[in-house]
Amino acid sequence: MVRMMRVVTVGLLIVTAISMSLAARPAAADSARELEADGRAALRSLYASQRSAKVLASKAKAILVFPEMVKAGFMFGGQIGEGVRFQNGKVTGFYNSVAASYGLQAGIQKFGYALFFMNNGAVNQLDATRGFELGVGPSLVVVDEGVGKSLTTNTITSDTYAFIFDQRGLMAGIGIQGSKITRIDK
Repeated sequence: MVRMMRVVTVGLLIVTAISMSLAARPAAADSARELEADGRAALRSLYASQRSAKVLASKAKAILVFPEMVKAGFMFGGQIGEGVRFQNGKVTGFYNSVAASYGLQAGIQKFGYALFFMNNGAVNQLDATRGFELGVGPSLVVVDEGVGKSLTTNTITSDTYAFIFDQRGLMAGIGIQGSKITRIDK
Protein backbone atom coordinates (compact mmCIF):
# COMPACT_ATOMS: atom_id res chain seq x y z
CA MET A 1 0.00 0.00 0.00
CA VAL A 2 2.84 2.38 0.88
CA ARG A 3 4.53 1.60 -2.43
CA MET A 4 1.32 2.39 -4.35
CA MET A 5 1.02 5.73 -2.54
CA ARG A 6 4.61 6.58 -3.54
CA VAL A 7 3.89 5.74 -7.17
CA VAL A 8 0.77 7.93 -7.14
CA THR A 9 2.65 10.77 -5.44
CA VAL A 10 5.50 10.61 -7.97
CA GLY A 11 2.94 10.52 -10.79
CA LEU A 12 1.19 13.61 -9.43
CA LEU A 13 4.48 15.46 -9.11
CA ILE A 14 5.46 14.63 -12.69
CA VAL A 15 2.07 15.66 -14.06
CA THR A 16 2.17 18.90 -12.05
CA ALA A 17 5.63 19.71 -13.42
CA ILE A 18 4.59 18.92 -16.99
CA SER A 19 1.36 20.92 -16.65
CA MET A 20 3.25 23.92 -15.29
CA SER A 21 5.79 23.77 -18.13
CA LEU A 22 3.04 23.48 -20.75
CA ALA A 23 1.08 26.36 -19.23
CA ALA A 24 4.20 28.53 -18.89
CA ARG A 25 5.44 28.04 -22.46
CA PRO A 26 4.27 30.52 -25.06
CA ALA A 27 1.53 29.26 -27.33
CA ALA A 28 2.75 27.64 -30.54
CA ALA A 29 0.75 30.20 -32.47
CA ASP A 30 1.35 33.62 -30.93
CA SER A 31 -1.12 35.53 -33.07
CA ALA A 32 -4.47 35.03 -34.70
CA ARG A 33 -2.81 35.27 -38.12
CA GLU A 34 -0.30 32.54 -37.27
CA LEU A 35 -2.98 30.27 -35.81
CA GLU A 36 -5.13 30.72 -38.91
CA ALA A 37 -2.18 29.90 -41.20
CA ASP A 38 -1.30 26.85 -39.09
CA GLY A 39 -4.94 25.71 -39.15
CA ARG A 40 -5.20 26.04 -42.93
CA ALA A 41 -1.91 24.17 -43.42
CA ALA A 42 -3.04 21.39 -41.06
CA LEU A 43 -6.30 20.98 -42.99
CA ARG A 44 -4.46 20.82 -46.33
CA SER A 45 -2.22 18.11 -44.90
CA LEU A 46 -5.21 16.21 -43.50
CA TYR A 47 -7.10 16.39 -46.82
CA ALA A 48 -4.03 15.10 -48.68
CA SER A 49 -3.73 12.07 -46.40
CA GLN A 50 -7.42 11.32 -45.68
CA ARG A 51 -9.84 11.43 -48.61
CA SER A 52 -12.76 11.07 -46.19
CA ALA A 53 -11.79 14.35 -44.47
CA LYS A 54 -12.20 16.18 -47.75
CA VAL A 55 -15.61 14.51 -48.24
CA LEU A 56 -16.70 15.69 -44.77
CA ALA A 57 -15.34 19.19 -45.37
CA SER A 58 -17.57 19.61 -48.41
CA LYS A 59 -20.67 19.01 -46.25
CA ALA A 60 -19.58 20.43 -42.87
CA LYS A 61 -21.25 23.52 -41.41
CA ALA A 62 -18.05 24.33 -39.48
CA ILE A 63 -14.58 22.87 -38.99
CA LEU A 64 -12.59 23.36 -35.79
CA VAL A 65 -8.93 22.44 -36.22
CA PHE A 66 -6.24 22.22 -33.56
CA PRO A 67 -2.99 22.12 -35.57
CA GLU A 68 -0.76 21.21 -32.61
CA MET A 69 -1.75 19.61 -29.34
CA VAL A 70 0.81 18.60 -26.72
CA LYS A 71 0.04 15.59 -24.54
CA ALA A 72 2.19 14.38 -21.66
CA GLY A 73 1.71 12.10 -18.73
CA PHE A 74 2.75 9.41 -16.35
CA MET A 75 -0.35 7.72 -14.88
CA PHE A 76 -1.98 11.17 -14.78
CA GLY A 77 -1.78 13.15 -17.98
CA GLY A 78 -2.83 16.32 -19.68
CA GLN A 79 -3.00 17.87 -23.11
CA ILE A 80 -3.32 21.42 -24.34
CA GLY A 81 -3.47 23.33 -27.61
CA GLU A 82 -5.12 26.17 -29.53
CA GLY A 83 -7.36 25.96 -32.57
CA VAL A 84 -9.30 27.92 -35.14
CA ARG A 85 -12.85 27.50 -36.42
CA PHE A 86 -13.68 27.90 -40.10
CA GLN A 87 -17.12 28.35 -41.64
CA ASN A 88 -17.41 28.73 -45.41
CA GLY A 89 -13.63 29.17 -45.53
CA LYS A 90 -13.65 32.13 -43.13
CA VAL A 91 -12.33 32.27 -39.55
CA THR A 92 -15.21 32.47 -37.06
CA GLY A 93 -13.39 31.98 -33.78
CA PHE A 94 -10.41 30.75 -31.82
CA TYR A 95 -10.46 28.03 -29.16
CA ASN A 96 -8.30 26.18 -26.71
CA SER A 97 -8.56 22.50 -25.90
CA VAL A 98 -7.55 21.08 -22.54
CA ALA A 99 -7.83 17.49 -21.41
CA ALA A 100 -6.93 15.41 -18.41
CA SER A 101 -6.57 11.67 -18.21
CA TYR A 102 -5.86 8.95 -15.72
CA GLY A 103 -4.76 5.42 -16.35
CA LEU A 104 -1.84 3.32 -17.47
CA GLN A 105 0.09 5.83 -19.61
CA ALA A 106 3.55 7.34 -20.01
CA GLY A 107 5.24 9.65 -22.50
CA ILE A 108 4.93 12.87 -24.43
CA GLN A 109 3.35 13.40 -27.83
CA LYS A 110 2.35 16.14 -30.26
CA PHE A 111 -0.56 15.76 -32.65
CA GLY A 112 -3.31 17.69 -34.37
CA TYR A 113 -7.03 17.11 -34.52
CA ALA A 114 -9.96 18.46 -36.45
CA LEU A 115 -13.67 18.39 -35.65
CA PHE A 116 -16.17 18.52 -38.51
CA PHE A 117 -19.57 19.84 -37.36
CA MET A 118 -22.09 18.42 -39.81
CA ASN A 119 -25.27 20.28 -38.84
CA ASN A 120 -26.41 23.52 -37.26
CA GLY A 121 -27.37 21.73 -34.03
CA ALA A 122 -23.77 20.63 -33.50
CA VAL A 123 -22.45 24.15 -34.24
CA ASN A 124 -25.07 25.65 -31.91
CA GLN A 125 -23.97 23.25 -29.16
CA LEU A 126 -20.40 24.54 -29.54
CA ASP A 127 -21.59 28.16 -29.45
CA ALA A 128 -24.06 27.75 -26.58
CA THR A 129 -21.69 26.26 -24.02
CA ARG A 130 -19.00 27.88 -21.89
CA GLY A 131 -16.89 24.87 -22.73
CA PHE A 132 -17.77 22.20 -25.27
CA GLU A 133 -17.00 18.77 -23.87
CA LEU A 134 -16.14 16.01 -26.30
CA GLY A 135 -18.42 13.04 -25.86
CA VAL A 136 -21.18 15.14 -24.29
CA GLY A 137 -23.97 16.51 -26.46
CA PRO A 138 -24.03 15.85 -30.21
CA SER A 139 -22.93 12.41 -31.39
CA LEU A 140 -19.19 12.17 -32.09
CA VAL A 141 -17.41 9.69 -34.36
CA VAL A 142 -13.61 9.42 -34.25
CA VAL A 143 -12.60 8.56 -37.80
CA ASP A 144 -10.02 5.82 -38.07
CA GLU A 145 -8.90 3.96 -41.21
CA GLY A 146 -11.91 1.62 -41.16
CA VAL A 147 -14.49 4.40 -40.80
CA GLY A 148 -12.57 6.61 -43.24
CA LYS A 149 -12.67 4.01 -46.03
CA SER A 150 -16.44 3.58 -45.78
CA LEU A 151 -17.32 7.28 -45.38
CA THR A 152 -19.18 8.85 -48.31
CA THR A 153 -21.59 11.75 -48.67
CA ASN A 154 -24.40 9.16 -48.32
CA THR A 155 -23.09 7.64 -45.07
CA ILE A 156 -22.64 10.88 -43.10
CA THR A 157 -25.11 10.47 -40.25
CA SER A 158 -23.40 11.80 -37.11
CA ASP A 159 -23.33 15.34 -35.77
CA THR A 160 -19.56 15.64 -35.40
CA TYR A 161 -16.58 13.74 -36.82
CA ALA A 162 -13.05 13.90 -35.39
CA PHE A 163 -9.72 13.19 -37.10
CA ILE A 164 -6.43 12.87 -35.23
CA PHE A 165 -3.38 13.50 -37.42
CA ASP A 166 0.37 14.23 -37.52
CA GLN A 167 1.17 12.25 -34.38
CA ARG A 168 4.78 12.68 -33.25
CA GLY A 169 6.52 11.46 -30.12
CA LEU A 170 5.87 8.49 -27.91
CA MET A 171 2.83 8.00 -25.72
CA ALA A 172 1.81 4.57 -24.58
CA GLY A 173 -1.06 3.32 -22.49
CA ILE A 174 -4.76 3.25 -21.92
CA GLY A 175 -6.99 5.35 -19.71
CA ILE A 176 -10.02 7.59 -19.38
CA GLN A 177 -10.01 11.13 -20.62
CA GLY A 178 -12.17 14.22 -20.68
CA SER A 179 -11.59 17.07 -23.14
CA LYS A 180 -12.98 20.58 -22.92
CA ILE A 181 -12.94 23.14 -25.72
CA THR A 182 -13.40 26.82 -24.84
CA ARG A 183 -13.64 29.89 -27.05
CA ILE A 184 -10.79 32.39 -26.56
CA ASP A 185 -9.95 35.87 -27.79
CA LYS A 186 -7.00 36.29 -30.13
